[in-house]
Amino acid sequence: MRRSMFVLPSSITMASIFCGFSSVVMSINAAGATPERFFLWAAGLLVLAGVFDGLDGRVARATNTATEFGVQLDSLADVISFGMAPAILAYRYGFFQLGIHDPNLRAVGWAACFVFTACGALRLARFNVQVGSTDPRYFMGLPIPAGAACVASVIIWHPTPPATATQAYAFAGELFLVGLLMVSALRFPSFKKRAGSPRAAMVTSLGIVLLFALMILLRQRFFIGFFAAYLALSLALNLAWRAGWRGLEPPRDGVHDPEMVH
Repeated sequence: MRRSMFVLPSSITMASIFCGFSSVVMSINAAGATPERFFLWAAGLLVLAGVFDGLDGRVARATNTATEFGVQLDSLADVISFGMAPAILAYRYGFFQLGIHDPNLRAVGWAACFVFTACGALRLARFNVQVGSTDPRYFMGLPIPAGAACVASVIIWHPTPPATATQAYAFAGELFLVGLLMVSALRFPSFKKRAGSPRAAMVTSLGIVLLFALMILLRQRFFIGFFAAYLALSLALNLAWRAGWRGLEPPRDGVHDPEMVH
């Protein structure tokens, strides 16, 4: 029984890989008169991959089964599910069809999707070498699952591909921006650390309930609103720290936290 527990976190990570791979298949299948359904499925599978990505580490810590193998598998899964899969979806959604008649747009889309993938890989490599040396309350750079979710949220909100070159170039701008945020030194709040007091746990539980209520109310608009707010608040927080505001304690690097491993 004890040995079988070690398989559980890696099985959840494999579920994340399955979602990423299935998202790629849906992106390829998005052809014909109604590609919107396939794009919606592809984007939804990326969100589901993010759910599994958030679960595997928590399960490993809760069952005391965190291993170096799990850490490496998790990083490889992130490259597939949150680096390559959203880039293929973005290219197929935003640039493939219009690019047939506009080679410049196709080239820009190709470059934007590559930059997104490359920045995601760089972000993961930096995270792996900095584990234990940065403040666990914050991520340095936008996490790659959040970066993939920023792409997926646009498609969930508007599954119909861009109809004009202007819309496609704007989508390319989002990919470049998200890629730069992933490799930046900006700090983004982390929700991986468990609540340290009953009051904090209660606030966290209420926040989760509120998010579920908003998800039911807003439906397809929820994800784009949530991640837009996350980015805006994170950027505002970094600007406030630079201006000298200390209402919320800024990051303290060099603090080791074993909970952040995996």
